[in-house]
Amino acid sequence: MSVELISVLGATGSIGRSTLDVLARHPERYRVFALSGYSRLAELEQLCLQYRPQFAVVADEAAAAVLRDGLRAAGLATEVLVGEQGLCDVAAHADVDVVMAAIVGAAGLLPTLAAVRAGKKVLLANKEALVMSGALFMQAVRDSGAQLLPIDSEHNAIFQCLPMDFADGLEQVGVRRILLTASGGPFRELPLERLATVTPEQACAHPNWSMGRKISVDSASMMNKGLELIEACWLFDARPEQVEVVIHPQSVIHSLVDYVDGSVLAQLGNPDMRTPIAHALAWPERVASGVAPLDLFRVGRLDFQEPDLERFACLRLARQAAEAGGSAAALLNAANEVAVEAFLHRRIGFTQIAQLNESVLNSLPATPVESLEAVLAADRSAREAAQQWLARHSG
Repeated sequence: MSVELISVLGATGSIGRSTLDVLARHPERYRVFALSGYSRLAELEQLCLQYRPQFAVVADEAAAAVLRDGLRAAGLATEVLVGEQGLCDVAAHADVDVVMAAIVGAAGLLPTLAAVRAGKKVLLANKEALVMSGALFMQAVRDSGAQLLPIDSEHNAIFQCLPMDFADGLEQVGVRRILLTASGGPFRELPLERLATVTPEQACAHPNWSMGRKISVDSASMMNKGLELIEACWLFDARPEQVEVVIHPQSVIHSLVDYVDGSVLAQLGNPDMRTPIAHALAWPERVASGVAPLDLFRVGRLDFQEPDLERFACLRLARQAAEAGGSAAALLNAANEVAVEAFLHRRIGFTQIAQLNESVLNSLPATPVESLEAVLAADRSAREAAQQWLARHSG
């Protein structure tokens, strides 16, 4: 068995660290080729010392100088690259076999597309790349012959519950619905009148998953699930009405597929991202992930409920964007990134995230997306509109 070379984009985040944990369990199969990090420079340096990649990528020249000095002092020959071009270079490098695309937000779009266009095996944890560029992204997958495997626990679960030939169309393989599960986050039962005053710390305290701050806030607002709904439509060639969101507080069933004969297949497991990462890395084989076996006796019960769209207005907006098509999803994603950052910096309240998102989505037209430039233009216009909204409404 030949050793596969892996570029981990977003190595210092929760997905990146989980990926490295799985890789370290199988040194006979995988070797780290490149690592990237944004703001956690000391952590990236430690990871470089541990995994000894050929390349490391940081945000700017100042960070690169610091990292180069640290690695040189340790006698490490890792080459340090900078910025978006550096990310694209290590994603598309001729020696790379697999790219873990785990950069959060729109910043992951171009490097992920570079990996796809280079025909790599792409492990997609950056849902925003697909949400923003949709048809363009999937066409690039088809044109290049890249292998696209979902890492979000929900989409990975759906992938595991579908037959191998689902690319011919869901109806052709007898699929009636995709059931996308959601934990409901920390505010699932909080009285509605208290939502406006919740803090960033409360929003980031997810009951089941360990995630970064931006994704944790998205989970609390259920924008994360809305983006996953859009992503599921592209990944599985599904119509928005074929994707139903189900709140499942235990986060043990990661998603389900409903077939026309009445069968419903589900993928279960402990809430640990190493499971979908290991599945995608080794697919179609299976390798150990380090995740403990699921103890159903300890879980005891599995609950389900319909999401409240007054409480989770962002989920309603995401479905609206999915149905509108074109640039709508890119507009919504950009507005939400601005809104979440403003909330984390206490410029707006939690419920104002949805208000900002709705204002931008409804004030800008959804236009056809026929080029990457059109996607980036939509992203820019939504960010400008979001900043204008903040100037009028933030404290």
